[in-house]
Amino acid sequence: MAHVITDECISCGVCADECPVGAISEGEDKYVIDPELCTDCGACAEICPVEAIEGEKVEQD
Repeated sequence: MAHVITDECISCGVCADECPVGAISEGEDKYVIDPELCTDCGACAEICPVEAIEGEKVEQD
């Protein structure tokens, strides 16, 4: 379950520097997390100054 960056992202880049596996990159209008690389460690969510990173929501049946 990968983390996701919400539209609240201010594109500061702090999360990309914090990611130990390089799963975060600059997108067109906000940073994005590659779910294939994300290890769900949460380091990015802890460092985000605007709390724009959250755990991926799991759909329930």
